[in-house]
Amino acid sequence: MCNEVLAPWSWRRQCDVAAELGYEGLELAPYTVEPEAPHRLSSRRIKTLRKTAADAGVAVSGLHWLLLAPKGLSITAADKTQRARTLEVMHGLAELCAELGGDVLVHGSPAQRRLPRGKGEAAARRRGIEALAGVAETAARCGVTYCIEPLAPPMANFVTSLAEAAAIVDQVDSPGLRTMIDCAAVANTPTEPPVADLIARYWRSGHMAHIQLNDGNRRGPGQGADDFASILRALKRYRYDGWMALEPFIYRPDGPTTAAVSAGYIKGLLAGLGGSK
Repeated sequence: MCNEVLAPWSWRRQCDVAAELGYEGLELAPYTVEPEAPHRLSSRRIKTLRKTAADAGVAVSGLHWLLLAPKGLSITAADKTQRARTLEVMHGLAELCAELGGDVLVHGSPAQRRLPRGKGEAAARRRGIEALAGVAETAARCGVTYCIEPLAPPMANFVTSLAEAAAIVDQVDSPGLRTMIDCAAVANTPTEPPVADLIARYWRSGHMAHIQLNDGNRRGPGQGADDFASILRALKRYRYDGWMALEPFIYRPDGPTTAAVSAGYIKGLLAGLGGSK
């Protein structure tokens, strides 16, 4: 479960509740534990966060919502100072993910990767790819995977399809950089094929390293009409062995209930497929 669903609670309570609901991990949004400089957490704080999760029986599976804090970040900006601050945060979060025992970082942050239209767009795109190439080196060194997340327009105008993301992964050519699937983003991108087809293509090709499960209505799995059974069958068919992170954006009636419903729904589907993981 992406932890911001339970963020009104303390980290300890989030971990305890996640474990009680049957989750094996929490995907951490760094701003929820440090709103000003999450990339500069002290070693002591990192150890406490990791121990608290372990004591509850869950792992920190990785990080997402990477560039929400501190404010004013962008991988495409021309301003050198802004760019340097952004790169510092990205590299720091890759190191943080490793220290927390995580496996993947999900680079969504659409507002922090906007491309200007017209003049300057090509240069901004190059700067974005250069930023991803740089952090890929740090991720590879730390033993984690940095995933560029395709997002649906108009939310994003840079990396809006798995094909675009895969082309960047090929261009960078680093074991530290991959792409991933956000099911809601796919559902809201008319040009994208079904998620099961994307899994067949991009997991087998080695481009994909992660998946976030959410309905096209931006609620949790089981709270909309999307076919998650076919998604889970595809993951099993192609022997996906990574995390499945549940990331609803709309919590009705509230976050804890959404977390419980989503967990029960996915576990029920998995049981029907003959596996619990």
